[in-house]
This record gives sequence, C-alpha cells and structure tokens, in this order.
Amino acid sequence: MRPAALDWSVENCTIARAMEVLGERWTLVVLREVFTGVRRFDDMRVRTGIPRQVLTNRLATLVEQGVLSREPYREPGSRLRHEYRLTEKGLDLWPVLVAVLGWGDRYLADAEGSPLSVAHRDCGAPVRVELRCADGHEVGQARDVVPRPGPGARRRTP
Repeated sequence: MRPAALDWSVENCTIARAMEVLGERWTLVVLREVFTGVRRFDDMRVRTGIPRQVLTNRLATLVEQGVLSREPYREPGSRLRHEYRLTEKGLDLWPVLVAVLGWGDRYLADAEGSPLSVAHRDCGAPVRVELRCADGHEVGQARDVVPRPGPGARRRTP
C-alpha cells in the first residue's frame, strides 16, 4: 500500500527547518546549560568540554536565529563580557529538552540514573512531556496520531 504522505511535498517542512537550527550535536547541550542557569561562555566551555570554536559557532547561530540573546555584564575590575539568555523563542524549546531528557533517561542513563532531573517548582513532582490533541485527549502512542498535510502543504508533482 502506498503511503498517503508521498502525495505531498516536504520541501517546506518545519521539522527540517527546525533541525537546521537545532540539529548539530552540541546545540541541545548548550540549551541545557542555559536552561539550568549556566549563561556565561567560559562556564559553559569548562562544564561541557565543548571546543571553544564549536561553542562560539553554536552560540552565534542561536543568537542569529533568535533563540538566545547576548546580554552585557561586567565583573568589578574586568572587561565587558556577554552572557546568553533565552528569548521567548528559546523558552518555547523547553518541552523539547524535557522530551529528549526523558528519552535519554529511559534508554541511555547509567545504572545509577540520570545526572539531571526536572521538578515542578510548586510541588516538587517530576516533570515529563505529555501529548494531547486540541480537544484535550491524551495521545499515548505514535499510532494514536494520523499524519496529514498541514495548511502549508504543497501537492507533490510527479
């Protein structure tokens, strides 16, 4: 049986476009750091072991794409430097990081568990990603979803 997805083009796919911004190995690591409060270049480099030029490039891309902003700061007696803050666009990636964390915890964690957990500030309960349709029904499995062309889909020409 021929999949219906073959009838529409994916050349303007937003997943592919998002991966142009997020798809490099170190990008989600940089975002993890900023989400956990590590906002300064040297702190990120030392904590993660990301090579200096790679970190420079990742931060530049995230700033250029509007995911992070560069904010100036100056320690007493030091030169002006910049730290990186999440923009609204960056904050919208939080569920993506929680989903990747959950997947990693399930399939890749060491025997003693993950070195990072996330909890609800108010009650302390663990946070996880749940999918729901627009009518509020829980979507528990990939098989509960039907892919179909979106409003920007283009009919594929043979």
